Amino acid sequence: MKVMPAVVVSGARQTGKSTLARSFGHDESSSPEARTARPGRRYLSLDDLDVVDLARRDPGALVRGTGPITLDEVQREPELLGAVKREIDRHRRPGRFLLTGSANLLLMGRVSESLAGRASYLTLWPMTRREQKGLGRCGIWERLFEAPDDQWLEVVSKSGNTEDDWRAIARRGGFPVPAVHLDSPEARAIWFDGYVQTYLERDLQALSSIAALPDFRRLMRAACLGLGRLVNQSRLGRDIGLKQPTVHRYLNLLETSYLLVRVPAYSVNRTKRLVKSPKLYWGDTGLAMHLAQEEDPRGAHLENLVLHDLLTWRDSRPVRAELLHWRATTGEEVDFVIEAGGELLPIEVKATKRPRLADAAHLRTFRAEYGRAARSGLLLHGGKSLAWLTPEVLAAPWWMVI
Repeated sequence: MKVMPAVVVSGARQTGKSTLARSFGHDESSSPEARTARPGRRYLSLDDLDVVDLARRDPGALVRGTGPITLDEVQREPELLGAVKREIDRHRRPGRFLLTGSANLLLMGRVSESLAGRASYLTLWPMTRREQKGLGRCGIWERLFEAPDDQWLEVVSKSGNTEDDWRAIARRGGFPVPAVHLDSPEARAIWFDGYVQTYLERDLQALSSIAALPDFRRLMRAACLGLGRLVNQSRLGRDIGLKQPTVHRYLNLLETSYLLVRVPAYSVNRTKRLVKSPKLYWGDTGLAMHLAQEEDPRGAHLENLVLHDLLTWRDSRPVRAELLHWRATTGEEVDFVIEAGGELLPIEVKATKRPRLADAAHLRTFRAEYGRAARSGLLLHGGKSLAWLTPEVLAAPWWMVI
């Protein structure tokens, strides 16, 4: 906000966007007299029908003026972005507009204005494990990139984190209410039920008209059951009785809503033929388990927890990193590959409590394939041991890293 005229904060509904946006208001440390003399930024929510009506009739009047303004849930009236663009061009100064949206505006078909060169974009994902503990951060990915590989063991051992049960974290997910404020599975189930119902009946219809909601529900459940697998739209359609174009459209809507995450393939091949299909994950493990009606988390849910932390790190760093997966047609695969600063960091996730040398095989293959471009491999597991499995693969408990 100190650099760009507009900042767009987007993410799934109930991740805390409005709470974050409202924190940029009056200076609460000032006296009441000072706050009256220097009012904070205007806050307008498009959940308010009067605001929506004015946005449709005269969007220019809604954003006109020189003072800072926050527009919440702006995806409800995408044409409002055109008025924001004109106001920025008329009076350009940093931090003037703070916009939030429960959909990815860059993926929405109805959005014709991207605010290119005028806005910075931030994705607000559900709370990370460390955020839920009140630490206000994600995992130690940045420190791993900054440190030489031979110092990784020391970096991880000094992360200052406490052991946790990843299964309990997967069940509650990262949405603030069920993750922090609800303490029983029954209460969280009620919350997740209401969330899904609101999404299907309100948010989804605002993005696109969906007549067959039962079909959409079946696709959501199938996607949740397929965590960590390659996306095959034709096979997914056959499993639930939908045509491939319909599956394609529904998956795009879920991704636009930040509920579905597709991790693209790292496709730079040197000697091996590579699979180029993306892998499918969910934006929140608690919601995924609820939709799939699963009580016991699987290894794919631990992968999803690591991915969620990586997404939070990626989308909050000034210089963007790429988050990918790697799979050869011969069957070797690496769960995640971070590409940043011309370097590749391969990550494998195993739920086992006792990692073995065999668990590091694909990480070693990846490093042999990409040579000097590849950093040491990181094997995250469900146990307690922190040690180099080989001179090029560090095995670390997941809870020491995220």
